[in-house]
Amino acid sequence: MSGEYDDLKRRMDGAIAAFKHDLASLRTGRASSNLLDAIQVQAYGTTMPINQVANVSVPEPRMISVSVWDKSMVGAVDRAIRESNLGFNPIVDGTNLRIPLPELNEQRRKELVKISHTYAENARVAARHVRRDGMDFLKKAEKDGDISEDDQRKRSDQVQKLTDDTISTIDHLLSEKEAEIMQV
Repeated sequence: MSGEYDDLKRRMDGAIAAFKHDLASLRTGRASSNLLDAIQVQAYGTTMPINQVANVSVPEPRMISVSVWDKSMVGAVDRAIRESNLGFNPIVDGTNLRIPLPELNEQRRKELVKISHTYAENARVAARHVRRDGMDFLKKAEKDGDISEDDQRKRSDQVQKLTDDTISTIDHLLSEKEAEIMQV
């Protein structure tokens, strides 16, 4: 069961890591290279992530810089950023694009909070799915006679505690992000 518990813990940690990645992609008024991670660029007859055609950096707190490696790709990168619904208007300067981050208004902040709540709920659902898999494994092991009823109860409590800790971590990360978004 130790191997099974380690697998459950790894999967719960994976749900938290995915949630952190989702939160990092939300714009909070401060520049972050993660803001552009989701952007896909039409390049060389295929679609690829922006970080495979350009270097993304943050030279100032309210500015993102994108250095495109191939001069012929500048237009495609510019178009992808403008069409990404992130509200960015890049300034093209040779093979570099400068993206100033505008101030967030109250309405946009509230939208971002709603989006972060959606990400949190998806992470909680993922954690519950992992718990369900763990509980199913324990019930099957007891039914097959691999573990006793007392062991099954004890291990079920461990799985539940792991789930509660994971959801608590998700809620804590959500409240931190919410405070960061709502800062004026």
